[in-house]
Order: sequence, then C-alpha cells, then structure tokens
Amino acid sequence: MIEQHREKELVEGCARGDKRCQKMLYDLYGKKMYGVSLRYCHNQDVAKDIVQDAFIKILTNISRFRFTGPLEAWIRRIVVNTAIQYYRDKIQVNEVDLDHASYELKNDFTFEKLSQDEILKMIQNLAPGYRTIFNMYIIEGYSHAEIAEQLGISESTSKSQLSRARVILQEAILKLNTSPLGK
Repeated sequence: MIEQHREKELVEGCARGDKRCQKMLYDLYGKKMYGVSLRYCHNQDVAKDIVQDAFIKILTNISRFRFTGPLEAWIRRIVVNTAIQYYRDKIQVNEVDLDHASYELKNDFTFEKLSQDEILKMIQNLAPGYRTIFNMYIIEGYSHAEIAEQLGISESTSKSQLSRARVILQEAILKLNTSPLGK
C-alpha cells in the first residue's frame, strides 16, 4: 500500500499518460488483481486476458477516480466487473429455481485445514456459473440483488447457484478428507 499523496501523484501521472506511472500502477496491483481474476476463471491465460482488459479500462478511466475510497478497491471493482462481463458474454448461467433446489449444508463445512492452493483449485473446478456467483457473494461481498442485476438473472437463481456451489465444495472437501492423501 502506498502513501495517499504518492497514490495521488501516481493517479495523476497515469491520467496524463505517463508510461512510467502506468507501469508502476500495474506493478503495484497487477499480481494481486491476477489473483482476483483467477478466482473467476478456470484458465490462467483467460485470467491474464481479463487483467489486461481491466487495466486498459483502468488506465482509460483513471481520471474519473475521485479518491473517495481506496484506489485498490476501485481497481478491484473494475477487474471483477471485467471478469463478470467476460462470463456474461461467453457463458450462460444455468438457471435453477430455488424452490426446486434443496441442498443441506453440514455445519462442519470449513476451509481451515486446507491450503490456499487447494481452496483455489476447488473453486476453479466449479462450473463457471457457480464459480462466478460464489466469488461475487462470498469473496467480493455482493448481495444477491447486486449479483442478479450484474448477471441478468433472478435473485432466486443467484441463491440457488450459491447453495449448489457450497454443496459441491463441501463434497469436494469431504472427498479430500476421506481420501488417503487427505489424511
């Protein structure tokens, strides 16, 4: 994290088209935003493309940043929206009516004993619709209403997709915990 006055200088330099400032911005946030992007997609190349597209949007619109919140949060929002747009364009979310989706979650569903890589791999193995909604709700903190609006689906579809994603992740954890390698 950089000091606020340095951040302002960096943003102003990027807005002027200063290549050095633009590179510095990318160097500061690119790797972290790649991690954010990777949570939304199954493929490292696609994650890189999403980050690249997002940084083009960031640099094109950086003069609109108003310093009312953290720069990193503004950048993250653009990366997330770019990832969502990618999947909106490429993949249809499988609509499931919440009334027909009755999944029971066990209370011992925890990630505490898993490494970050194991958790990321499990999330990446979710179907794209489940993965996107899981990331938006659990990781990014969107509400079901916001998810529905962003993805063009109903709130009940968002809820049922999240419910199903949790069940799939729970099953993957149970499978890992009962396998000889997971003990």
